[in-house]
Amino acid sequence: MLVGAVLALTWVILGFWVFLFVGLAILVGALLGRVVDGRLDVSSLIGAFQGKRSSS
Repeated sequence: MLVGAVLALTWVILGFWVFLFVGLAILVGALLGRVVDGRLDVSSLIGAFQGKRSSS
């Protein structure tokens, strides 16, 4: 909910392009946080984007 409020205020006060930049920064920060915490396996993520089969 807080992320939505930050993005909405960013759009209203600073405009669309700053909104996109802030949204991208939030996304990158969340992904980096998951990688550092160990909850996201980078090699599996790369394999998924390359079209390799996952273990299921």
